[in-house]
Amino acid sequence: MAEKFLVPQQEYLSAGIHIGMKSRTKDMKKFIYKVREDGLAVLDLKLLDERLAIASKFLARAEKLLVVGRKTNSHMPIKKFCEIVGCEYVVGRFMPGTLTNPNYKKFIEPDIVLLTDPLTDYQALKEAVESRIPVVALCDTFNETKNIDLIIPCNNKGKKSLALIFWILAREIMKAKGKKKFNYKLEDFMGEK
Repeated sequence: MAEKFLVPQQEYLSAGIHIGMKSRTKDMKKFIYKVREDGLAVLDLKLLDERLAIASKFLARAEKLLVVGRKTNSHMPIKKFCEIVGCEYVVGRFMPGTLTNPNYKKFIEPDIVLLTDPLTDYQALKEAVESRIPVVALCDTFNETKNIDLIIPCNNKGKKSLALIFWILAREIMKAKGKKKFNYKLEDFMGEK
């Protein structure tokens, strides 16, 4: 019997969601399906799909979710995701004190923090850990996973890959919350009309 994925396997492949980097950490080794002849790591689609399903159920339970993304390619998908799901986001620079300083005017206390890259979103990860807030993170093969509660192994750099990840998460979260209608297309998350 063919495996059932959240989206057709071909959609994952065409978005390049499974393409890792040449650099690999021991933390991410278990998520790597194979290493190509050119040294590029390929992530395991089955594990990626399972983690997206688990993460969406976990994120659906959060009353106050915060999504963080410093990388430019993540800004549009994050904004669309938060518009649909109804959560807060920080794109670009994450100001120190956002999660730890109650006197800061943009201070927030989320139930869960979702990071697009634990390396570039280090300040948010550090503050979430200090504040004992669970962290879900999109991790590529080069990422360290210390202090991350739930890893989603994926290409966290590509525009199409990030759009597909946030599109799937939004759809699955809305489904978990009992919302039947989801009329958004992948293009909505890429800023294309």
